[in-house]
Amino acid sequence: MLTSLYDRFWKQEYWFPSQYSWADMEDSNGVIYTHPKDLLAAIPLVFIILIVRYSFERVVGLPLARLMGVHDARRIKAFHNPILESFFRSQSQNPKEAQLNDLANKCSLSLRQVQRWFRCRRNQEQPLLSKKFCEACWRFIVYSYFFFGGFLAIYNEPWLWKSKVCWEGFPKQPLKPAIYWWYLLEFGFYLSLITTLSFDVKRKDFREQIIHHFSAIILIYFSYCANYIRIGTLVMLLHDVSDVFLEAGKMFNYAQWKNSSEIVFIIFTVIFLFSRLILLPYRVLYTTIYDSMAAHKPFFGYYFSNALLFILQALNIFWSFLILQMFFKLIIIGKIQKDVRSDIEEEDEQSETEQQKNGSPAMSLVAFPNPKVPEGLAQTKRH
Repeated sequence: MLTSLYDRFWKQEYWFPSQYSWADMEDSNGVIYTHPKDLLAAIPLVFIILIVRYSFERVVGLPLARLMGVHDARRIKAFHNPILESFFRSQSQNPKEAQLNDLANKCSLSLRQVQRWFRCRRNQEQPLLSKKFCEACWRFIVYSYFFFGGFLAIYNEPWLWKSKVCWEGFPKQPLKPAIYWWYLLEFGFYLSLITTLSFDVKRKDFREQIIHHFSAIILIYFSYCANYIRIGTLVMLLHDVSDVFLEAGKMFNYAQWKNSSEIVFIIFTVIFLFSRLILLPYRVLYTTIYDSMAAHKPFFGYYFSNALLFILQALNIFWSFLILQMFFKLIIIGKIQKDVRSDIEEEDEQSETEQQKNGSPAMSLVAFPNPKVPEGLAQTKRH
């Protein structure tokens, strides 16, 4: 049965136009083509990426956070209460008034004490600001490397400037080492994001992020195996460029560098909307729908790859809506009052009182919305 499924999965009509087969993709005369087994190197690469990330966040991220003035807010720990803890974990983290009254009676506490317990307990579940900064710092470095390295890898390639060239000679298009390493690193990076989903900062668009990551992984894998590498490089480039500013904006935001954060947010908004809502449909979606079939009849890979691209584009439209909401608030009100996709840490009554005594207003933290890629400013990120 497994052999049958394996053979069916690799049926050549799924991956190539009817006149081509796997035999046509064998290396010959020094010309190298893409092979599915090449991406197996991503498995050990994921572990290397996780080790590098862990080391980077502690050796570079945390010291940089302190240098930029990122400080974790003091949190009051909720006192131990098995009844409240059981309700918090099994039923609701934000109970309604009737439930609060019932819990207060069961625990012999006042309603105000129970409300304060849940507020403190919810804050304990929120990630520390330094953790958010370290994540943003790591992704900023990665996306910067991907964008600038990828751009240099294909700068002299004609398909960068004229996407119709992506289909000349398809699918028998040679693979260059720089593009292979770009593909491998992007593939390994997104696999690492899936691996750490349960540990990373969770946003309100968590489901959309999961859909994005899985779509990106499948699209990268399929485009490599079917030798859609030219159009694949354009897709990665257009997504990575906005993510650089997304993560930079989040870093400034967590550091409370208000002016820098707002300037980067505006730049991010313009680049995100232009690259994903204008360039991507015009330079990528159009050519994958029409130009790709100029010399071939539609086949399974044609429909499958376009379906994945449209899923990514639907997510881009969703994130664009969130970003524009924040952008108009910034332009009209003069500041971003509320993050439309991040949970805000609640002020504890005691700390709020202390701030009022010191003459300083309570400060709410904002994060850039996270479109990406794609991973989702929050992550004002989108990543």
